[in-house]
Amino acid sequence: MNLSFISHQFDRLWDYFSNPELWLTILGGAIRIALILLISWLVVRIVRKIVDKLFVQRQHGPIKIPKRREDTLKKLIKSVVAYVVYFMALVMILEVFNFEIGPLLAGAGVAGLAIGFGAQNLVRDIITGFFIIFEDQFSVGDYVLAAGIEGTVEEIGLRTTKIVSWTGELNIVPNGNIDQVINYSSRNGLSVVDVNVPYESDIAHVEQIIHEVAETLPEKYDFILGVPEIIGVQNLDVSHFVVRIIAETEPVFQWAGERNIRKEVQDKLYKSGVKIPSPRIVAYSEQEMDQLTQERQERRQNRG
Repeated sequence: MNLSFISHQFDRLWDYFSNPELWLTILGGAIRIALILLISWLVVRIVRKIVDKLFVQRQHGPIKIPKRREDTLKKLIKSVVAYVVYFMALVMILEVFNFEIGPLLAGAGVAGLAIGFGAQNLVRDIITGFFIIFEDQFSVGDYVLAAGIEGTVEEIGLRTTKIVSWTGELNIVPNGNIDQVINYSSRNGLSVVDVNVPYESDIAHVEQIIHEVAETLPEKYDFILGVPEIIGVQNLDVSHFVVRIIAETEPVFQWAGERNIRKEVQDKLYKSGVKIPSPRIVAYSEQEMDQLTQERQERRQNRG
């Protein structure tokens, strides 16, 4: 009884697997899946080539996009196209296996809604990332200060932004944490240099020396735009007064401008006999202190 049942089931299994229609169906499904994957890969490759060509042609057109924004948009468009194409390919592959796509998509929508309520930070990161890219707050290659991190933007995504510090560390910052951004690359920089000059020096002579140095700086340093301007005496300290100099520079070069202006001005002042001011300490002996105290008391009495 059992042997005949097993033999019958084996015969049915053999008939099922030896049916040519089964293998034709499997072969047809495999070919369709291979074609879907191949076409998806080709579409992604072709779209990436088209995006690269479009941006190259736009560089020679009437409307030009800055290099930093071009890199950001190219990466974003390529990523979005890849996600959309591969998702459509997955849906088509599921249809090959006769899956009901409608209920699956409806269930995914409900699950996505539930996850969205539970992952508010993730939703906030994505929305903030969208507006960062849409409003062009900063782009790849910009030097920024965002979420307390200062450095060069390496990559901008919908969820996170990668910033490389000037010391080399890679910082991955969730976009939702970026509530304020300082973009040093969007506009020209301003170098501000304060020069300490001793009171013994003549102000007009010092300013003349600084002006002579300032006129030579744009030729020495390409990132300094125009002749630096002498604002004048900025502050009066205990042992010196402060002369302020400002200069417009290319973006992100304001710190280099300050270092070089300070070096050139200080070197010229030193060679011209203007020494570096130093703190002054006046020491009194005990007898001199008593005498000063007595004189102070006498002046008070005379006033009274």
